[in-house]
Amino acid sequence: MWRRSGARALLLLRSSIHRPLPPPPSPLRALTRAPPPPRPLSRFLSSSPEPLPDAGGGAASASSDPTDAGEDGLASDPTEAGEDNLASLWEEDAGDADDVFAADASPDPADAVVDEVLAARVGAVVESTPEDQIPSALADMVVDFNEPLLAAILVSAAESCSGKKLLLLFKSAGKNNPAAKSLANLEIVVDKIADSDEIDKMDVYLLWDLVKEMGAVPGSVNTQVLNKLLAMFWKLEKSKAALEAFDMFSELGCAPDGDSYYLAIQAAGRKSMVDAAWRVCDGMISSGCFPDGEKVGDIVMFFCKKKKVKEAHSVYITAKEKKVQAPTSALTFLVSALARNDETINTALELLEEYQGESLKDAGQSYAAVIHGLCNTNNVEDARKVLMRMVNLGPAPGSAVFNFVITALSKNGEMEDAKGLMRVMENQGICPDIYTYSVIMSGYAKGGMMDEAHALLRDAKRIHPRLSRVTYHTLIRGYCKMEEFEKALECLKEMKEDGMEPNMDEYNKLIQSLCLKALDWRTAENLLKEMEDGGLCLKGTTRSLIAAVKELEMDELSKASQEA
Repeated sequence: MWRRSGARALLLLRSSIHRPLPPPPSPLRALTRAPPPPRPLSRFLSSSPEPLPDAGGGAASASSDPTDAGEDGLASDPTEAGEDNLASLWEEDAGDADDVFAADASPDPADAVVDEVLAARVGAVVESTPEDQIPSALADMVVDFNEPLLAAILVSAAESCSGKKLLLLFKSAGKNNPAAKSLANLEIVVDKIADSDEIDKMDVYLLWDLVKEMGAVPGSVNTQVLNKLLAMFWKLEKSKAALEAFDMFSELGCAPDGDSYYLAIQAAGRKSMVDAAWRVCDGMISSGCFPDGEKVGDIVMFFCKKKKVKEAHSVYITAKEKKVQAPTSALTFLVSALARNDETINTALELLEEYQGESLKDAGQSYAAVIHGLCNTNNVEDARKVLMRMVNLGPAPGSAVFNFVITALSKNGEMEDAKGLMRVMENQGICPDIYTYSVIMSGYAKGGMMDEAHALLRDAKRIHPRLSRVTYHTLIRGYCKMEEFEKALECLKEMKEDGMEPNMDEYNKLIQSLCLKALDWRTAENLLKEMEDGGLCLKGTTRSLIAAVKELEMDELSKASQEA
């Protein structure tokens, strides 16, 4: 009875102290330790401190000399002997108590041993059963699902079963035991559906319904699961569903990360829901939670393409403040978009400062776009400064960039500056092309400086064996404007000699000028015959003009002869 009470007391004592279960006994100790000698029950009932006789003899066999016991290493004091016996009893009772602990401890579900045979049998049923019959087939099996068992089945079945079958298995197991519907098991199902070669729309919507249902329990859904749903809706071009999922992050106990914002913006963009995409993007900017630089670049380019250049600029600048740098390609796209808008050309000009060091070698397109934009807004002085910055610091400008500024200067009549830039081109090792000569010649002709224009034509001919029709046309129009018709006709002749056949524009301009300004219908008529011989047909109005001038002259001669 004492022994049971001791064990019960030990149990109570140990129940107040949390400790792991004792390790199994050492095999070596079990082999070397002799079992304790049997102790008659009268030993514990007797109050006598004297030792009892052993089974082989009486009391006389015990040593009568107390010193002998001490020499043998045994307790010579009767009290010590009693304590030793009690300690031995306590050790035995402790062992019994450990056995009681091991029997009463409840197992952790996570440590449950999976019945591999059962898991394989359930997996085979799921694989062989049609999708619409899986819930009833599992119900007929009467399986007691738990989290490890469901995980084992899902992992093995994921290789051969469709995502929908895994989804039905997950839901059926959850009805059997809600604890089996863990986040880890849900992630297995989500990964299977998301990684499918062809994502089934109905599977994704069923999964979304399941996620919303599980989200009612805190910790049952995480941001990664929702992000994969957003990606699937994006791939399926289901923009509204993606936005619904994004708006429910908070309700489902999750916080969106940078990828969440990125996926929602891209999904909205698939249906050109630009305002909805900007709403999400504005939230991203406010939260300061950005995806990586490549994805920020995608967002910037998306808004540029949708004519939201100011918004795109806001994304770029705010991300940079958060130490997230969009790639150079996105910066170039942004600068070009800003440069095309008169209201944002100055912002584009400021962004050129983003190119420093090695990135300057990729800045040519951005610099060209800004210079072109400045010229279009007639901000020629700033355009010239940016061009000279390129000449001195890089990136090296090409002929097109020079021509932007030369054209703007020529239109404004700043011919010395235009001619000076052409010399800078030559110093940079760039040969002025025919367009460069033509645009400067046009500027000279517009200002009535025909000698300078014709001299430039001769310079161009030394560099370029064959000029364009526009080059000669510019001179012919200029001479006609100055009413120097003889030089205009000479230029037309020079054009033919250089192997360039005049078209209807050159003839039409000359004939109209000869008729209206010089009243020279004879030369005009000769040009008309020349045109027709060349297979060209003059407009009816210009042909009528020759006849009218000729008739007018005949009338004048008739009146003059009558008066004489």
